[in-house]
Amino acid sequence: MRKNSIKNTRINGEVQKELSRIIQNEIKDPRIAPMTSVVAAEVAPDLKTCKAYISVFGDEKASADTLAGLKSAEGYIRRQLARSVNLRNTPEIRFILDQSIAYGVNMSHLIDEVIGDDEKKRNSAD
Repeated sequence: MRKNSIKNTRINGEVQKELSRIIQNEIKDPRIAPMTSVVAAEVAPDLKTCKAYISVFGDEKASADTLAGLKSAEGYIRRQLARSVNLRNTPEIRFILDQSIAYGVNMSHLIDEVIGDDEKKRNSAD
């Protein structure tokens, strides 16, 4: 099976949706931030492993705590995933912190600053 096959894409989407539901509704660990989202899930074609990209709204400490909480609840999450998604093998989940949203927000602020400085220079030149 190719990595980008239609079946694998559907499995990735379903696993992402279920992981998001499990993290939001079923895990009661206080270390996990309330604004935690599953950005993407990449299940290997052999269904043995899964990389779950997690985005956390908050500071670095909240991100680190959330990642630690998810790693400790990995077995429970995998068991719940096995019950809700009917796959031949339930993949072993590895949580990876995705900082692309924070990076995008930071770049947007930098662009806004440059535009603001440029407008100030233009207005003072007139």
